[in-house]
Amino acid sequence: MTTLRVFDPPMCCSSGVCGPAVDPDLARFSADLDWLAKQGVDVERYNLAQQPAAFVTTAAVKEALTARGNDCLPIVLVGDRIATEGTYPSRETLAALAGVVVRKLALAPGGGSCCAPAPGKDPSKSGCC
Repeated sequence: MTTLRVFDPPMCCSSGVCGPAVDPDLARFSADLDWLAKQGVDVERYNLAQQPAAFVTTAAVKEALTARGNDCLPIVLVGDRIATEGTYPSRETLAALAGVVVRKLALAPGGGSCCAPAPGKDPSKSGCC
């Protein structure tokens, strides 16, 4: 399975989801990484403020930081190549990078409720809700 490594800008904690003003993008991204891990993907996450050695010893990240400074962060690596930089990707993008299939639930034909009564039946006796 694929290993996905995230190199975050300096943050106060490992996920950035702390304090009185949580960035909703970081909260979404943290939840997406948790979801990805539950799909069997190896996820590693590094914070520049807490694990600077990981940034220096990873060639692609070191090169990006040297060329573009902290503006290139966050960086997402798949294997040893940069897949995204400068933004937190969506769940769909993360899944595609990791080779995970995202299944969307389809609505019943007609887009109606699953609780709709059968044709010719009394709507008050639909059997749900």
